[in-house]
Amino acid sequence: MAIPQEPVPLAGFTADSARAERDWEAKFRAIPDTALMRAYMERLSARPHHVGSAYDRDNAEWLLAKLREWGLDAHIENFDVLFPTPKERLLEMVAPEHFVAKIEEPTVAVDPTSGQHDEQLPTYNAYSIDGDVTGPLVYVNYGVPEDYETLDRQGVSVKGAIVIARYGGSWRGIKPKVAAEHGAIGCLIYSDPRDDGYAPGQTFPAGPYRPKDGVQRGSVMDMPVYPGDPLTPGVGATPEAKRLPLDQAVTLTKIPVMPISYADAQPLLAALEGRVAPVQWRGGLPITYRIGPGPAKVHLKLKFNWDQKKLYDVIARIPGAVYPDEWIIRGNHHDAWVNGAEDPISGTIAELEEARAMATLLKQGWKPKRTIIFCIWDGEEPGLLGSTEWAEEHAEELGRKAAVYINSDSNGRGFLGVEGSHSLEHFINAVARDIQDPESNVTVWKRAQSQRIAGEGRRMTPQADREEARTRPDLRIGALGSGSDYTAFLDHVGVASLDLGFGGEDGGGIYHSIYDDFYWFTHFSDTTFVYGRALAQTAGTAVMRLAGADLLPFEFHGLADTVHRYVDEVKKLAREKREEVVERNRQIDDGVFTALEDPRLKTVPPPKETVPPFLNCAPLENGLAELERTAHDFDQAAAHAAANGGSALAHAELKDVNDRLVVVERAFLSSEGLPNRPWFQHQIYAPGFYTGYGVKTLPAVRESIEQKQWKLADEQIVRVGKVLEDAGAAIEGAADALKQATK
Repeated sequence: MAIPQEPVPLAGFTADSARAERDWEAKFRAIPDTALMRAYMERLSARPHHVGSAYDRDNAEWLLAKLREWGLDAHIENFDVLFPTPKERLLEMVAPEHFVAKIEEPTVAVDPTSGQHDEQLPTYNAYSIDGDVTGPLVYVNYGVPEDYETLDRQGVSVKGAIVIARYGGSWRGIKPKVAAEHGAIGCLIYSDPRDDGYAPGQTFPAGPYRPKDGVQRGSVMDMPVYPGDPLTPGVGATPEAKRLPLDQAVTLTKIPVMPISYADAQPLLAALEGRVAPVQWRGGLPITYRIGPGPAKVHLKLKFNWDQKKLYDVIARIPGAVYPDEWIIRGNHHDAWVNGAEDPISGTIAELEEARAMATLLKQGWKPKRTIIFCIWDGEEPGLLGSTEWAEEHAEELGRKAAVYINSDSNGRGFLGVEGSHSLEHFINAVARDIQDPESNVTVWKRAQSQRIAGEGRRMTPQADREEARTRPDLRIGALGSGSDYTAFLDHVGVASLDLGFGGEDGGGIYHSIYDDFYWFTHFSDTTFVYGRALAQTAGTAVMRLAGADLLPFEFHGLADTVHRYVDEVKKLAREKREEVVERNRQIDDGVFTALEDPRLKTVPPPKETVPPFLNCAPLENGLAELERTAHDFDQAAAHAAANGGSALAHAELKDVNDRLVVVERAFLSSEGLPNRPWFQHQIYAPGFYTGYGVKTLPAVRESIEQKQWKLADEQIVRVGKVLEDAGAAIEGAADALKQATK
């Protein structure tokens, strides 16, 4: 069923330019071809293509040839980055009995590429340090700070021990980081079948979920400090770049760390004694989960090749006809841990079809007003290497020209998911209303709304959120943390960004394993590639609409509304932390402690804490008030410009207005960055210091409160309040310029 054309102009367009835009968008959306996408995936995932591999370079050159074949101006940019690979790996239990872990994934007979062992990276965690350690084993659940608080209450120390944590609860790099802070000498991370295995369904190859010997590779670089090449923080890793000595690279782990399968983890966990683990710590293995320490004692030995490898970023450009120095950037990565059909090729093939479709439109006479840059990054998997180095190398130019960055990564069957800058929330809702879901005969917006109203895919979705999805004109988009290639653009350069992808209906259990390949994807994920086509239609429409608008379609009411929520959240958090300390101290005075499992076992009382002060949140509230006032002012100016079919826009000089709109996101940056991590400069969104990928909003304030650093929290409230005022001033400047241009 065709989606009816809306009679009203698109935001940022005149009535005439909107009609032309919709005509070109309809032509664009008819072009992406599922058969071609299938062929692209089969070719790109045919062999392992990790950073430094022959097929990684081969893929980059193939991508370049395709883009040039379609008539696009394309080139490869190279960077030289630190990328360690395993030289020696050993994990064995030396007491109470001897057991040697397999630490490898076996060939599956029906899966043609799973047997390419000579080209596959072994199972390992990149940027773990070398180490040869032996110690008692302690089970730490997900290995996040809250888990160590539980261990402290139970009198269990990990000092001098090797910890074993299950994947989940936070990004993997947080687990060795927190373990080292508590005195551990090594860290193992395993995939528990309750979270990532047979509990949700059949395992591969009978089903999509992780088999017993499957292992999740992955980086453990301390990316919340800074992503990218560990040796060149803040600058592009070009041959001329000054590099840190290896022993000064702060994003390497402090202890050796290795990922293992649940088949290798089971004997280790079964050999633990001590307290029975709390109910919420128990996984899906057929054992009694105990914490230890001991009597299980393990020996972990790791040694790496600390080599530099060359990256191959593939860059293509469509020049803008009116505003060539305003850039709309579209990105996905091409490197993988092994064959990587789902991660990342399912997203790469969508971007390829977007580029082919736009190249086709160019031959038919389409001309975008703004320059479109397609980027197919290398080195995302080890630590966002290709995108970060490119953004750092081009930071000055991006600061002047980049208007919006649109990212995707993995893609699958299901619902549209969107995260990003909230100044683009209204815009991307409008795009989603124009895209047909390939299976449900409604728009992808309507399908996403129905999912939220039903609470599908979410645990304990609050009734208020479900009701809001039913009544709010726009669906809320999530805030961006980290974990993909938007990070440098948003957090370091201040480019408004979106991250798009479909999923939720294809159970995955092959993430970062040898089984993430063409066989798995075509049997268990988007088997007909129709959601790959939907991603190409969604992201491509967004790119075209941004590149073609007379006035960039930023909207600030939703931004101010969202920041208001964040301010309310940190105020509530401060109250709760204070009340928590008061109540905890009362319990200490009263001698009230409850053993977590067995009341006969004593718990260790926490020390009393100083009751925190009441925080003065007035600077935040003042900044928020300015943001809300100017957002309203700009939205009124935009509504006035859009009246009468946008006739005012047709005669306006809008370059100054658009330039001012672009720098609103930059106004959320602080050159000092976040406390203890200056690379991250955005004051509204950032990955959490102890969550990794997971976002922390108003991070400087929120994390200061969470970590009970009250003086720092006071200081950050003042700083962030000033940033909100600066953003308000930037919006006001855009509003004034728009009023002047459209008189």
